[in-house]
Amino acid sequence: MWGLSRSSNRCMGEGAIRYTIHRAPPRALPDVSGIDWDDIEHHSRGHDEHQVMTDGKADAIRRVNPPELGTPPGYSQVVDVRASRIIFIAGQTALDRDGELIGRNDFAAQADQVFRNLRAALQSVGCTASDLVKLTVFLRRMSHLPTYREARNRFFATVTPPAAPAVTLVEVSNLYGPDFLIEIEAVAAV
Repeated sequence: MWGLSRSSNRCMGEGAIRYTIHRAPPRALPDVSGIDWDDIEHHSRGHDEHQVMTDGKADAIRRVNPPELGTPPGYSQVVDVRASRIIFIAGQTALDRDGELIGRNDFAAQADQVFRNLRAALQSVGCTASDLVKLTVFLRRMSHLPTYREARNRFFATVTPPAAPAVTLVEVSNLYGPDFLIEIEAVAAV
């Protein structure tokens, strides 16, 4: 809660008024110490436990494909994250460590470089592909979708079980550089 107080001061000049924003004391919250959260969670999930994929990390990341949404190819419809760290990875393009574009006019080469960059970004914070919970993929042409999927599947297969984050994939008219054909931003959790 925030409050506003009004005051005047001779040093400020005649007629001057000072407004101060201050934090008000918090309101008392109800006591929830006796609630069995695991029991509430179990009942809220229903009986569809067979549709939940975990990555073996004490259920910090649960991947769910409800039957009402169908089983997608290579990704998850829902990713439930209960991790202590969330890592946001900026959009990765096909630039190498020296800032040189790999695969000018070659989508397959660019896709492979983007996934190499994504792997390097994950490794820099002690993560792997299995820690990914969300990808946003930007393609210049939707006709590149099959080639993207091949590169994605190779990347996800580097961990067991294969990673399956939630994915949004869109076609865009332009990316940062005129020769970029693909860009992927990511979110990981551990």
